Amino acid sequence: CAVKAAHVLSEIAKNEEMKDPCIEADLVLTLIPLLESTDQEMLLHAGRAIGRICYDNHGLQEELVKVGVIPSLVRILTDYAESEPLVHVALLALYNLADLDSAKEALSMTKVAEQLVKQLRRAESHERLEIVFEVLQALAENDALKVQLVDAGVPEALSEILLRLQGSSQAEDTCIVKAASDLIVSLLLGGKKGNITGQVHKESTSRTIVLILVRRENSQGKHSLNSEFASFVSIIVFLTPLTCLVLPLSSDGNCLRLFQLGVIHQLLDLLEKHVQSGDTSVQQAALSALQNLAVPVVSKVQMLEEGLAERIEALLRSESPPVQFKLLGTLRMLADGQADAAEILGQDPLLLNRLVQWCSASDHSGICGEANRLLASILHHNRSQEVVKAIQAAQGVKHLVSMTTSEHAAMQNEALNALAIASAIDLETLEESFKETQLVQSLHKLLRDDNTSPEVKYNSMGLLCRLLNSGDLRQEIEEDKIKDTLEQLCSHSNANVAKEAITTLQVLRGET
Repeated sequence: CAVKAAHVLSEIAKNEEMKDPCIEADLVLTLIPLLESTDQEMLLHAGRAIGRICYDNHGLQEELVKVGVIPSLVRILTDYAESEPLVHVALLALYNLADLDSAKEALSMTKVAEQLVKQLRRAESHERLEIVFEVLQALAENDALKVQLVDAGVPEALSEILLRLQGSSQAEDTCIVKAASDLIVSLLLGGKKGNITGQVHKESTSRTIVLILVRRENSQGKHSLNSEFASFVSIIVFLTPLTCLVLPLSSDGNCLRLFQLGVIHQLLDLLEKHVQSGDTSVQQAALSALQNLAVPVVSKVQMLEEGLAERIEALLRSESPPVQFKLLGTLRMLADGQADAAEILGQDPLLLNRLVQWCSASDHSGICGEANRLLASILHHNRSQEVVKAIQAAQGVKHLVSMTTSEHAAMQNEALNALAIASAIDLETLEESFKETQLVQSLHKLLRDDNTSPEVKYNSMGLLCRLLNSGDLRQEIEEDKIKDTLEQLCSHSNANVAKEAITTLQVLRGET
């Protein structure tokens, strides 16, 4: 009798005009306990009736969550995972509730992630996949659920779907591939509290990338990746932590295999295409992938040979701050420890002029800081007079002098070391800029300030020693009475600072 009543209500609720009478009669609260039934027909009709009555009614949906409908829905997914009608009802209910913060919080206390992975792997129709995708996309907005979804293996399940559909020309399959790629982005790019990639199953994800690329190469050739597929690859390479890309090098050669399969050119092609289309999310993902791939020394060399430095600069015209930030980070990673890369980047007038512009971007402090750091990195790793002259000509030196007084000690040290190396290479070229920017006076302030870190004091004295090779700058150092400050630093509590003060004094007095 109860089953029939639930069936009748589910049919009545199809009629829009009958929803209000059902609500006024408190039928929803009457139906909720029926979701605990073990009778599958009862669950089906009760679930449908509740879903139809509460559809597009925010207040009722909140009430459903409050009275505990979420655990019941997850239980249905768990206990009746093989029942297509019941799974469909439960997924539709979750889809309708998933946007509610209260529902997300309730779901974070369940094992819904594991059940959604099961349904991803069981889904045979596009319709079922789309419903699961919609639920996952909504849940991925919650940081706690995002971690659970990644930890449960949703990215791996999505990659399996991509493997299955690769090469298909059907419009429906293309939509699924695009949706799966977007979902991977949402899941793995990190939440408000930062990146969550530590939860990713690193080895399996990396091997999946290689497997996908190998199969794609075997079936259609390595230059035939469509944009959605390449986007997926770039996102995964980015999201696979460095330990995944670097450490397996000695075992299964994943990193080198990625190069051999043409990933670099595929990512660059993807970048150039989406610079034109304006899709900044894909640009960020591809740049992040390249940045991670540029960490190992062997990768830097390979990337230079592939012409990365030249091709990536097409992005210099981008007006998207997130893309600009990623571009700067990628180029800095490429220059790190590589004189050849630093020399290429440091003699590109277009890049240097854009860098100097970004160094003055007061409305985007992150971009300003990253531009300064890239400029410092180029000088630090460079060994060419031509690069020093080019940066001087682009008026980049003044920004590095300003960087020595940054509120961040790490940036101060980067600037001080870069200027010291540049001074050792070609002090004559830099001399006039150092005088105009009052570098000597800035260094003296750093040495006198008790709040300056020992490392910054140490590096400031290292730079002073280089400046003493210039007659004009030596005169400024003497006139500013830095000698007195150095004598005081000879008794500094930090042994390295004290030792460097003694050495600098000896250079100043001409004793070395």
